[in-house]
Amino acid sequence: MSNIIKVKTGSIYEEKGSYSRIVTVDNWIFVSNTAGRHPQTKTISTDLAEQTHQVFTNIEQALATVDATLADVVSSRIFIQDPVDVPEVMVIVGEKFRGIDPTATVTCPPLGSTVYKVELEVTAYRGASKANVQTINLAF
Repeated sequence: MSNIIKVKTGSIYEEKGSYSRIVTVDNWIFVSNTAGRHPQTKTISTDLAEQTHQVFTNIEQALATVDATLADVVSSRIFIQDPVDVPEVMVIVGEKFRGIDPTATVTCPPLGSTVYKVELEVTAYRGASKANVQTINLAF
């Protein structure tokens, strides 16, 4: 039988929407779409870089609660409100995921509020950071 853990942060959005920040199924870890709102102050920076860094901080803290790290991420979905912001966000994403190299989907849909400039959803596998990794480079 599988072990399932559901992590709640106390967010009013989690309560209203009836969802969890993280759901783990055995070693699979699914992290909900995460914005750059500071969890203690409940504020969100208007600065794109600060907001993007806060998104990663929020995800890293959430992963730590289930004994995982950013290095365990195997897939990411990056939502950027304004297409003009893609290059700046992707530089930060590249810095954070350098050497981890998860799959990535980048899209520019409207987000839940115009204050959100970027959101990130990830899937991780506990222990992926310690696995033997083979990289295959394809030439297209």
